[in-house]
Amino acid sequence: MRTFAIAAATALIAVARPAEAAEIDAMITTAMKAAIEELAPPFERAGGYVLRVVYGPSGGLARRLSGGERADLIVVESKALDELIVQGRVAPGRTDVARTGIGIAVRKGAPKPDVSSAEALRRALLAAKSIGHTAPAGGGVTAALIIGVFAKLGIAAEVAPKVKLAAGGPNGRVSVLVSSGEAEIGLQQVSELMTNPEVEVIGMMPAELQQITTYSAGVTTSASEAEAAKAFIRHLAAPEAMSIYKTRGLAL
Repeated sequence: MRTFAIAAATALIAVARPAEAAEIDAMITTAMKAAIEELAPPFERAGGYVLRVVYGPSGGLARRLSGGERADLIVVESKALDELIVQGRVAPGRTDVARTGIGIAVRKGAPKPDVSSAEALRRALLAAKSIGHTAPAGGGVTAALIIGVFAKLGIAAEVAPKVKLAAGGPNGRVSVLVSSGEAEIGLQQVSELMTNPEVEVIGMMPAELQQITTYSAGVTTSASEAEAAKAFIRHLAAPEAMSIYKTRGLAL
């Protein structure tokens, strides 16, 4: 049913197929990588487009675009996109496409501590030999929140020596710290954790500590393929894409 729905949606793209294949350069948050890899091929086939995607943490991608790196469209955390609009790097009018929250994971087959409440999470973090999360310098949106959670739980000093930092991006994932055994417990957006079959998500950050991130898309003001970029954003925001987002932890 999902395949049929996507095919029906992408058939609409084919109506406006360009005479020559448009090559679309996109900067997209790593948190959406698994969903994009499923959504992009039918879009390319239906419209005759070629997508060239660069993945990375939202903050890192925003800095790259601000620094002059070219792209036709960008999909990052909504606040970062709003700032790019203010800077004049992205055209006004953002499109919100997906949402995710911070999950908690352990290596597949490992004991699963209770993380169902703030106090339970506090005990689990104190008991863990090592804790993984993204490095603040990488530009990920979760680092500051997680550091703040440690402070709110009153355990910042105790856990500091146990923290293992992931650089962020496709080659610096928190889930790899967990699956490799370098981190006993990992804290990261659940969409990223779910891409690694060697880890198991044991819960979400308790509600009073949680941060929900909205990912938004926009066409850059330097786009050479603005219309094609708009078509892809419409594809990402279509109702049919929601079923994919749900399976990837991107529709909370």
